[in-house]
Amino acid sequence: MTDSPLPVKDPSRLSLWWQSDFMYAFKRSPVAISSFCVAALLVLAAVCAPLIATHDPFDPATLNLMNGFSAPMTPNAFTGETFWLGTDDQGRDVFSTILYGLRISLFVGAAAVLFAMVLGITLGLLAGYVGGWTETIIMRVADVQLTFPAILVAMLIFGIAKGITPVEYRDQMAIWVLIIAIGLSDWVQFARVVRGATLVEKNKEYVQAARLIGRTSPAIMLKHILPNVLSPVLVIATISLALAIIAEATLSFLGVGAPPTQPSLGTLIRIGQGFLFSGEWWILLFPAVTLLTLALSVNLLGDWLRDALNPRLR
Repeated sequence: MTDSPLPVKDPSRLSLWWQSDFMYAFKRSPVAISSFCVAALLVLAAVCAPLIATHDPFDPATLNLMNGFSAPMTPNAFTGETFWLGTDDQGRDVFSTILYGLRISLFVGAAAVLFAMVLGITLGLLAGYVGGWTETIIMRVADVQLTFPAILVAMLIFGIAKGITPVEYRDQMAIWVLIIAIGLSDWVQFARVVRGATLVEKNKEYVQAARLIGRTSPAIMLKHILPNVLSPVLVIATISLALAIIAEATLSFLGVGAPPTQPSLGTLIRIGQGFLFSGEWWILLFPAVTLLTLALSVNLLGDWLRDALNPRLR
Protein backbone atom coordinates (compact mmCIF):
# COMPACT_ATOMS: atom_id res chain seq x y z
CA MET A 1 0.00 0.00 0.00
CA THR A 2 1.53 3.24 -1.14
CA ASP A 3 1.03 6.57 0.49
CA SER A 4 -1.21 8.91 -1.44
CA PRO A 5 0.54 12.08 -2.59
CA LEU A 6 -0.13 15.25 -0.65
CA PRO A 7 -2.61 17.57 -2.36
CA VAL A 8 -0.96 20.40 -4.21
CA LYS A 9 -2.49 23.82 -3.81
CA ASP A 10 -3.80 25.31 -6.99
CA PRO A 11 -1.67 28.39 -7.72
CA SER A 12 -4.59 29.95 -9.54
CA ARG A 13 -6.54 30.06 -6.28
CA LEU A 14 -3.64 31.63 -4.45
CA SER A 15 -3.58 34.48 -6.96
CA LEU A 16 -7.34 34.80 -7.25
CA TRP A 17 -7.44 37.97 -5.17
CA TRP A 18 -4.81 39.57 -7.41
CA GLN A 19 -6.92 38.80 -10.49
CA SER A 20 -10.21 40.01 -9.00
CA ASP A 21 -12.21 42.84 -10.54
CA PHE A 22 -11.25 45.09 -7.63
CA MET A 23 -7.50 44.60 -8.11
CA TYR A 24 -7.89 44.84 -11.88
CA ALA A 25 -9.51 48.24 -11.49
CA PHE A 26 -6.81 49.27 -9.00
CA LYS A 27 -3.95 48.27 -11.30
CA ARG A 28 -5.47 50.23 -14.18
CA SER A 29 -5.94 53.45 -12.18
CA PRO A 30 -2.80 55.63 -11.93
CA VAL A 31 -4.60 57.95 -9.49
CA ALA A 32 -5.43 55.07 -7.13
CA ILE A 33 -1.90 53.65 -7.26
CA SER A 34 -0.18 57.00 -6.73
CA SER A 35 -2.52 58.12 -3.94
CA PHE A 36 -2.16 54.75 -2.20
CA CYS A 37 1.64 54.91 -2.42
CA VAL A 38 1.76 58.48 -1.08
CA ALA A 39 -0.63 57.71 1.78
CA ALA A 40 1.23 54.49 2.64
CA LEU A 41 4.56 56.34 2.61
CA LEU A 42 3.27 59.01 4.99
CA VAL A 43 1.77 56.42 7.33
CA LEU A 44 5.01 54.43 7.31
CA ALA A 45 7.01 57.59 8.01
CA ALA A 46 4.75 58.41 10.96
CA VAL A 47 5.00 54.89 12.40
CA CYS A 48 8.80 54.86 12.03
CA ALA A 49 9.23 58.44 13.27
CA PRO A 50 11.55 57.48 16.19
CA LEU A 51 13.83 55.69 13.71
CA ILE A 52 13.75 58.32 10.94
CA ALA A 53 13.78 61.57 12.92
CA THR A 54 17.16 63.08 13.72
CA HIS A 55 16.05 63.65 17.31
CA ASP A 56 12.97 63.83 19.51
CA PRO A 57 11.89 67.44 18.91
CA PHE A 58 9.85 67.53 22.11
CA ASP A 59 12.65 66.39 24.41
CA PRO A 60 14.29 69.57 25.82
CA ALA A 61 17.53 67.70 26.40
CA THR A 62 18.04 67.25 22.64
CA LEU A 63 17.46 70.90 21.70
CA ASN A 64 20.00 73.60 21.05
CA LEU A 65 18.62 77.12 20.98
CA MET A 66 21.62 78.21 18.91
CA ASN A 67 20.12 76.21 16.02
CA GLY A 68 16.96 78.33 16.02
CA PHE A 69 15.67 79.73 12.71
CA SER A 70 18.10 77.73 10.56
CA ALA A 71 17.04 77.92 6.90
CA PRO A 72 16.54 74.66 4.94
CA MET A 73 19.79 73.09 3.64
CA THR A 74 21.79 76.02 5.00
CA PRO A 75 24.52 75.62 7.65
CA ASN A 76 23.68 77.39 10.89
CA ALA A 77 25.78 80.49 11.48
CA PHE A 78 26.63 79.48 15.09
CA THR A 79 26.77 75.68 15.17
CA GLY A 80 27.41 74.88 11.51
CA GLU A 81 24.73 72.16 11.52
CA THR A 82 22.56 71.70 8.43
CA PHE A 83 18.89 70.69 8.53
CA TRP A 84 16.92 69.46 5.52
CA LEU A 85 13.79 71.49 6.26
CA GLY A 86 15.28 74.03 8.65
CA THR A 87 14.46 74.61 12.30
CA ASP A 88 11.92 76.62 14.29
CA ASP A 89 12.46 79.26 16.94
CA GLN A 90 13.45 76.68 19.57
CA GLY A 91 15.99 74.91 17.37
CA ARG A 92 13.72 71.93 16.67
CA ASP A 93 14.27 70.18 13.36
CA VAL A 94 11.16 70.86 11.24
CA PHE A 95 11.49 67.47 9.54
CA SER A 96 11.39 65.72 12.92
CA THR A 97 8.48 67.81 14.18
CA ILE A 98 6.51 66.94 11.02
CA LEU A 99 7.09 63.21 11.56
CA TYR A 100 5.94 63.35 15.18
CA GLY A 101 3.06 65.72 14.35
CA LEU A 102 1.99 63.35 11.59
CA ARG A 103 1.66 60.57 14.15
CA ILE A 104 -0.76 62.64 16.24
CA SER A 105 -2.83 63.70 13.21
CA LEU A 106 -3.13 60.15 11.85
CA PHE A 107 -3.94 58.69 15.26
CA VAL A 108 -6.63 61.26 16.02
CA GLY A 109 -8.13 60.97 12.52
CA ALA A 110 -8.20 57.16 12.47
CA ALA A 111 -9.50 56.84 16.03
CA ALA A 112 -12.21 59.47 15.44
CA VAL A 113 -13.39 57.73 12.26
CA LEU A 114 -13.41 54.35 14.02
CA PHE A 115 -15.46 55.79 16.89
CA ALA A 116 -17.89 57.51 14.49
CA MET A 117 -18.19 54.34 12.41
CA VAL A 118 -19.00 52.11 15.40
CA LEU A 119 -21.52 54.60 16.77
CA GLY A 120 -23.10 55.28 13.37
CA ILE A 121 -23.36 51.60 12.42
CA THR A 122 -24.94 50.73 15.77
CA LEU A 123 -27.53 53.51 15.62
CA GLY A 124 -28.17 52.91 11.91
CA LEU A 125 -28.84 49.21 12.45
CA LEU A 126 -31.19 49.95 15.34
CA ALA A 127 -33.06 52.62 13.39
CA GLY A 128 -33.45 50.49 10.27
CA TYR A 129 -34.25 47.16 11.90
CA VAL A 130 -36.30 48.15 14.97
CA GLY A 131 -38.12 51.11 13.42
CA GLY A 132 -40.89 52.91 15.28
CA TRP A 133 -39.99 55.48 17.90
CA THR A 134 -36.39 54.25 17.97
CA GLU A 135 -35.93 55.15 14.33
CA THR A 136 -37.77 58.46 14.73
CA ILE A 137 -35.64 59.63 17.65
CA ILE A 138 -32.31 58.59 16.11
CA MET A 139 -32.99 60.10 12.71
CA ARG A 140 -34.43 63.35 14.09
CA VAL A 141 -31.28 63.81 16.18
CA ALA A 142 -29.25 63.15 13.03
CA ASP A 143 -31.30 65.68 11.06
CA VAL A 144 -30.82 68.34 13.73
CA GLN A 145 -27.06 67.72 13.83
CA LEU A 146 -26.85 68.02 10.04
CA THR A 147 -28.11 71.60 10.26
CA PHE A 148 -24.85 72.63 11.97
CA PRO A 149 -21.37 72.54 10.40
CA ALA A 150 -19.39 69.57 11.67
CA ILE A 151 -16.49 71.74 12.83
CA LEU A 152 -18.82 73.83 15.04
CA VAL A 153 -20.31 70.66 16.55
CA ALA A 154 -16.80 69.37 17.24
CA MET A 155 -15.79 72.68 18.86
CA LEU A 156 -18.91 72.66 21.05
CA ILE A 157 -18.36 69.07 22.19
CA PHE A 158 -14.66 69.72 22.75
CA GLY A 159 -15.40 72.80 24.84
CA ILE A 160 -17.97 71.02 26.99
CA ALA A 161 -15.77 67.96 27.51
CA LYS A 162 -12.72 70.07 28.33
CA GLY A 163 -14.77 72.16 30.74
CA ILE A 164 -15.85 69.15 32.81
CA THR A 165 -12.32 67.66 32.80
CA PRO A 166 -10.20 68.51 35.87
CA VAL A 167 -7.56 71.15 35.14
CA GLU A 168 -4.64 68.88 36.04
CA TYR A 169 -5.76 66.27 33.47
CA ARG A 170 -6.70 68.54 30.57
CA ASP A 171 -3.45 68.25 28.64
CA GLN A 172 -3.32 64.48 29.21
CA MET A 173 -6.92 63.99 28.07
CA ALA A 174 -6.89 66.56 25.25
CA ILE A 175 -6.18 64.00 22.52
CA TRP A 176 -8.97 61.66 23.67
CA VAL A 177 -11.40 64.54 24.05
CA LEU A 178 -10.50 65.61 20.52
CA ILE A 179 -11.19 62.09 19.20
CA ILE A 180 -14.60 61.98 20.89
CA ALA A 181 -15.50 65.47 19.66
CA ILE A 182 -14.67 64.70 16.01
CA GLY A 183 -16.30 61.27 16.22
CA LEU A 184 -19.56 62.64 17.63
CA SER A 185 -19.66 65.23 14.86
CA ASP A 186 -19.22 62.62 12.11
CA TRP A 187 -21.47 59.66 13.01
CA VAL A 188 -24.54 60.91 11.15
CA GLN A 189 -23.51 59.92 7.63
CA PHE A 190 -22.67 56.38 8.78
CA ALA A 191 -26.03 56.05 10.51
CA ARG A 192 -28.02 57.33 7.52
CA VAL A 193 -26.32 55.01 5.04
CA VAL A 194 -26.58 51.94 7.30
CA ARG A 195 -30.23 52.68 8.08
CA GLY A 196 -31.12 52.87 4.38
CA ALA A 197 -29.29 49.64 3.59
CA THR A 198 -30.85 47.90 6.60
CA LEU A 199 -34.36 48.85 5.47
CA VAL A 200 -33.65 47.03 2.21
CA GLU A 201 -31.92 44.00 3.70
CA LYS A 202 -34.34 43.25 6.54
CA ASN A 203 -37.14 42.33 4.11
CA LYS A 204 -35.07 39.82 2.15
CA GLU A 205 -35.56 36.07 2.38
CA TYR A 206 -32.38 35.23 4.28
CA VAL A 207 -33.44 37.53 7.14
CA GLN A 208 -36.93 36.02 7.22
CA ALA A 209 -35.36 32.54 7.28
CA ALA A 210 -33.18 33.56 10.21
CA ARG A 211 -36.28 34.69 12.10
CA LEU A 212 -38.03 31.39 11.41
CA ILE A 213 -35.22 29.32 12.91
CA GLY A 214 -35.33 31.43 16.09
CA ARG A 215 -32.44 33.83 15.65
CA THR A 216 -32.56 36.80 18.02
CA SER A 217 -32.72 40.33 16.67
CA PRO A 218 -29.13 41.25 17.76
CA ALA A 219 -27.82 38.08 16.09
CA ILE A 220 -29.68 38.86 12.87
CA MET A 221 -28.38 42.43 12.82
CA LEU A 222 -24.77 41.49 13.54
CA LYS A 223 -24.34 38.20 11.66
CA HIS A 224 -26.71 38.61 8.72
CA ILE A 225 -27.46 42.26 7.97
CA LEU A 226 -24.19 43.93 9.01
CA PRO A 227 -21.90 42.05 6.55
CA ASN A 228 -24.17 43.08 3.68
CA VAL A 229 -24.10 46.80 4.47
CA LEU A 230 -20.35 47.23 5.05
CA SER A 231 -19.30 48.08 1.48
CA PRO A 232 -20.64 51.67 1.48
CA VAL A 233 -19.47 52.07 5.08
CA LEU A 234 -15.86 51.35 4.12
CA VAL A 235 -16.04 53.95 1.37
CA ILE A 236 -17.45 56.56 3.75
CA ALA A 237 -14.77 55.69 6.32
CA THR A 238 -11.98 56.29 3.81
CA ILE A 239 -13.35 59.67 2.77
CA SER A 240 -14.14 60.58 6.39
CA LEU A 241 -10.53 59.90 7.36
CA ALA A 242 -9.35 62.81 5.23
CA LEU A 243 -12.10 65.02 6.64
CA ALA A 244 -11.26 63.99 10.21
CA ILE A 245 -7.58 64.82 9.70
CA ILE A 246 -8.55 68.25 8.34
CA ALA A 247 -11.00 68.77 11.22
CA GLU A 248 -8.28 67.93 13.74
CA ALA A 249 -5.87 70.31 12.02
CA THR A 250 -8.51 73.04 12.00
CA LEU A 251 -9.26 72.64 15.71
CA SER A 252 -5.55 72.57 16.56
CA PHE A 253 -4.94 75.60 14.37
CA LEU A 254 -7.65 77.46 16.29
CA GLY A 255 -5.99 76.51 19.56
CA VAL A 256 -8.71 74.12 20.79
CA GLY A 257 -7.15 70.84 19.66
CA ALA A 258 -3.91 69.06 20.45
CA PRO A 259 -1.89 70.62 23.28
CA PRO A 260 1.53 72.19 22.66
CA THR A 261 3.17 69.23 24.41
CA GLN A 262 1.70 66.86 21.79
CA PRO A 263 1.53 69.02 18.66
CA SER A 264 -0.16 67.77 15.52
CA LEU A 265 0.24 69.16 12.02
CA GLY A 266 -2.44 71.75 12.78
CA THR A 267 -0.55 72.94 15.85
CA LEU A 268 2.67 73.19 13.84
CA ILE A 269 0.88 75.25 11.20
CA ARG A 270 -0.47 77.59 13.89
CA ILE A 271 3.03 78.01 15.34
CA GLY A 272 4.53 78.60 11.89
CA GLN A 273 1.97 81.27 11.03
CA GLY A 274 3.49 83.53 13.65
CA PHE A 275 6.82 83.54 11.82
CA LEU A 276 5.55 83.73 8.22
CA PHE A 277 5.86 87.49 7.81
CA SER A 278 9.21 87.66 9.58
CA GLY A 279 10.89 85.60 6.85
CA GLU A 280 10.91 82.12 8.42
CA TRP A 281 8.50 80.70 5.82
CA TRP A 282 9.65 77.10 6.13
CA ILE A 283 8.18 76.70 9.63
CA LEU A 284 4.69 77.06 8.11
CA LEU A 285 5.19 75.77 4.57
CA PHE A 286 6.43 72.23 5.14
CA PRO A 287 3.79 71.16 7.74
CA ALA A 288 1.08 72.69 5.53
CA VAL A 289 2.32 70.83 2.45
CA THR A 290 2.45 67.57 4.44
CA LEU A 291 -1.13 68.04 5.64
CA LEU A 292 -2.33 68.89 2.14
CA THR A 293 -0.56 65.86 0.63
CA LEU A 294 -1.97 63.48 3.24
CA ALA A 295 -5.55 64.75 3.00
CA LEU A 296 -5.47 64.83 -0.82
CA SER A 297 -4.06 61.32 -1.19
CA VAL A 298 -6.58 59.80 1.23
CA ASN A 299 -9.44 61.71 -0.39
CA LEU A 300 -8.47 60.60 -3.91
CA LEU A 301 -8.17 57.01 -2.70
CA GLY A 302 -11.62 57.23 -1.14
CA ASP A 303 -13.13 58.64 -4.33
CA TRP A 304 -11.65 55.80 -6.36
CA LEU A 305 -12.83 53.24 -3.81
CA ARG A 306 -16.36 54.63 -4.04
CA ASP A 307 -16.38 54.20 -7.83
CA ALA A 308 -14.73 50.76 -7.69
CA LEU A 309 -17.31 49.37 -5.25
CA ASN A 310 -20.28 50.93 -7.04
CA PRO A 311 -22.06 48.06 -8.87
CA ARG A 312 -23.70 50.51 -11.27
CA LEU A 313 -20.29 51.52 -12.66
CA ARG A 314 -19.03 47.99 -13.27
